[in-house]
Amino acid sequence: MLKTFKIGGVHPPENKLSKDRKIEVLSIPSAVFIPVAQHIGAPATPVVKKGDKVKVGQIIAQSSSFVSTNIHSSVSGTVKKIDFSADSSGYPKQGIFIDVESDEWMEDIDRSETLVSEISLDGAEIVRKIQDSGIVGLGGATFPTHVKLVPPKGMKAEVLLINGVECEPYLTSDHRLMLEKADEIMVGIQLLMKAMNVDKAVIGIENNKPDAIELLSEKCKSVAGISVVALKVQYPQGGEKQLINAVTGREVPSGALPIAVGAVVSNVGTAFAVYEAVQKNKPLFERVVTITGKGVSQPSNFLVRIGTATSELVEAAGGLPENTGKIISGGPMMGRAISSLDVPVTKGTSGILLMKQEESKREEIIACIRCSRCVSVCPMGLEPFLLMTLGEKQIFDRAEKEKVMDCIECGSCSYTCPSNRPLLDYIRFGKGKVGQIIRSRKK
Repeated sequence: MLKTFKIGGVHPPENKLSKDRKIEVLSIPSAVFIPVAQHIGAPATPVVKKGDKVKVGQIIAQSSSFVSTNIHSSVSGTVKKIDFSADSSGYPKQGIFIDVESDEWMEDIDRSETLVSEISLDGAEIVRKIQDSGIVGLGGATFPTHVKLVPPKGMKAEVLLINGVECEPYLTSDHRLMLEKADEIMVGIQLLMKAMNVDKAVIGIENNKPDAIELLSEKCKSVAGISVVALKVQYPQGGEKQLINAVTGREVPSGALPIAVGAVVSNVGTAFAVYEAVQKNKPLFERVVTITGKGVSQPSNFLVRIGTATSELVEAAGGLPENTGKIISGGPMMGRAISSLDVPVTKGTSGILLMKQEESKREEIIACIRCSRCVSVCPMGLEPFLLMTLGEKQIFDRAEKEKVMDCIECGSCSYTCPSNRPLLDYIRFGKGKVGQIIRSRKK
C-alpha cells in the first residue's frame, strides 16, 4: 500500500498537460524587472544604481538580515532605474529595472555541461555558498535555504526529505527537472546532507510519475544514504508537514517547524539550484517554469531568467487564448490570479496557468449546509467553516485560539465545498490579521 499523510486531502483532476514537454530555454527578454523581495523575510537592499552596468550573476541587492537572501542579475546590461512595480501579489514592490544589452556572464560561473560530482567544501562552506548564491525554496514557499540548514539551538536534523511530489494540478516543472537533471539533483542532495550533517535522505515522489521514480531509484543505488519513496497521489502531499507525515510517520506539532521532529524538507528544484551554486558557482537567477492551460496551444516547460515578464512566457507557448478568464501564478489550488502580463517571473514562480472563462468564474455562494466536507479534507485537522466565519466577523482572538496560523492555505476546503463558499479567502484574511497581532506582541 502506498504511503500518504494521515488526515484529509483531495484528488483534483491532475491535468499534467506539459509532462512530456522537455525543458526549453526561453529567449532572453529585452528588459527585466527584478524585485528585491523574492523570499520570506526581509527584502534585500539594492547595491546598484541607475546607469550601472551589470553582468549575469552579479549581486544587485544584498541580503539585509539572516532571514533574507541576495538577489542577482539575470541579464547583462544597464540599470534603468530602481522603482516600484506590481509583482504577483498585485501590490507595488521595489525592484531593479534593467535594459538588456548582451549576455555577458560573471567570469567565475562554470557554464559547461560537465557533471561535477566531487564535493570539496565542508558543511559550513556549503551553507555559506548557498547563502551567497541567493538560494530559496523553489517549491513555492521561497524560504531562504541557508536558514533551514542551520537548526535552532538544541535541535538537530536527522533526515533530509526531498520533495519531488509536485501535487499541484497542471504543474510539471519539477517532474521534468527530475527526468532531465537527475545526476545534478543527486549531487545537490549530497551537498545538502553534508551541510546538515545527516547520513539519510529520502526523495518523495507521487506514483503518477513512475518514470521519475524509476530513474531516481536507479541513481540511488550508487549513492549511500539516499532512497526513493513512492507516494499515493493525494493533494496536498507536497506540503512540508504532510510529506514528513507520509514518509516518516512523524507529526510536526502545532506552531512548530519540521526541525522539531528532526526533519528538513527541500524541493528537487532547490537541490538542483544548490548543485549549480556550489559546484558551478552559479547563483539563482533562472528557474524552470511551466506555462499551461486547457486553451494553451503549446503547454511547455521553460528555463526562464528571473525578472522576465509573464507575457514572454505566454507568447512562447502560443499566445493568450481568446477565451482566457484568469491568469494564475502557480497552480489552480494554491496559486493566485495576477492582473497583468507585466508581472515578472520570480524565484517562487513554479508555473503560469491560463484558465478558460468557464473554468475560472466563481459559482453563486449559498448558505453553509453543515456537511462538514471541509473538515474531513483539511490536512491540518482544522475546522475551515468556523475559521471562515471568524475571519468574516473579524473575531481574531478566537481565530488564533482555533489555530488559524496552522492553515497551510492548500485550498482543499474551498475545492470541496458544495455551497461554493470562499473559505480560503476569509481564512487567509484572518490568518494575515492574526499574524500581525502576534508580531506586534513581540515588539
